[in-house]
Amino acid sequence: MSEAAITGMEASAAKILTRAIEMERHGKYQTALVCYQEGIDLLLEVLKASKDPNKKKHYRSKIEEYMTQAEKVKVLLERLKQEGKYHEQLKIEDNATGHGYSAIFSPYMDETVVEVWIEDAYIRSYHQVNNFLRFCELLCTRCDNLKTVNLSTSPDDNNSSNQQENIACIARSLSHRGIILNVNYVSNLHDREIRFSNGWIIKVGRGLDYFKKVDKFCIGFHDMNQRPCHSTTVDIFHSKHTRDR
Repeated sequence: MSEAAITGMEASAAKILTRAIEMERHGKYQTALVCYQEGIDLLLEVLKASKDPNKKKHYRSKIEEYMTQAEKVKVLLERLKQEGKYHEQLKIEDNATGHGYSAIFSPYMDETVVEVWIEDAYIRSYHQVNNFLRFCELLCTRCDNLKTVNLSTSPDDNNSSNQQENIACIARSLSHRGIILNVNYVSNLHDREIRFSNGWIIKVGRGLDYFKKVDKFCIGFHDMNQRPCHSTTVDIFHSKHTRDR
């Protein structure tokens, strides 16, 4: 590995670990833990590639320091989860960017997720169903052992948006990956929350439909992290007991 590549990897590690410290300071312990793990992994790669003994010593020291801190965060996080006291809140300001599904949900998705429950009254119009598809794509990327997705949403009684046909298409696509999509249409649904079988519960005030519309060929049309958002609040909890269905 070239020195330039090592330098770039070290800079990436520093950026991620700085974010880990910031997230820990703000009580966002799950996100902090994920960042610590990613940053440490990068530093381990830098350590392997480095040939300078002094630099190796420095990297070992920093890795040990961050591993110790990550372990403290992990212990605190587990205690809060066991006590049912974990609560994290994110306020998304109007027109803010950087809040795509990957940024919001990825820290809570991993190989321990085998089932997901989504309650969102507004998976009806074309763009709302498309948002649900994007969320399912993220699930497929992050949750290697996912088996079941349960969607509860309100029906488009006029079916002017081909809601049920479009969702059925998503179900067929998921089935090709060995994932079952169960859909429950509920007329008086009001809740908006997403539960993962690993105990994480995420409630977004506007559900999955918190992005503003952008024109084609504009930044943010494909990359949702670049798309402006509506003002909303994200509340994150953890429960030792996932619902039985």
